[in-house]
Amino acid sequence: MLPPRVRPRFDADERTQLVGWLGMQRAIIHWKCEGLSEEDAHRSVLPASPYMTMAGLVSHMRWVEHCWFEVLLLGGPAEGPQFDDGPEDADMMVEGVPLARLLDEYEKQCAVSDEIIAAHALEDIGRHPGYKADQTSLRWILLHMIEETARHAGHADILRELLDGRKGYF
Repeated sequence: MLPPRVRPRFDADERTQLVGWLGMQRAIIHWKCEGLSEEDAHRSVLPASPYMTMAGLVSHMRWVEHCWFEVLLLGGPAEGPQFDDGPEDADMMVEGVPLARLLDEYEKQCAVSDEIIAAHALEDIGRHPGYKADQTSLRWILLHMIEETARHAGHADILRELLDGRKGYF
């Protein structure tokens, strides 16, 4: 079952709006993958960006959630493909990993992020040593994650249309 794509109420408080907009953009990522074949999920349609596949995009979003909430906000260990000394875009290199698994990992990571968000004030500041997160509030991170997720939801719109012609706005 797909997560609901619902805009927050106009009169909602700030936290509800921020969490609501992020949730809607996350749901769009899931929706754009609905009914996509494994072959298409891993097919590159942009010659200059071979890792920008739907599967790669979902994996990237999972790791972005991990990075901002668990690593930069909470100060957890900098683990994951974006922190390794491997190639650029390593978090998008998912050839052979089923899309359903990637979506499940993304959903679970979002649930972890939601728990972190719920447990902290918007004014709480990141704690990871070695990064500029000591200047970054949860409010800033939420705004950035809305921007990041919406940007990639737009990429998913384009990828899906190029893959099989399917389009639609939330």
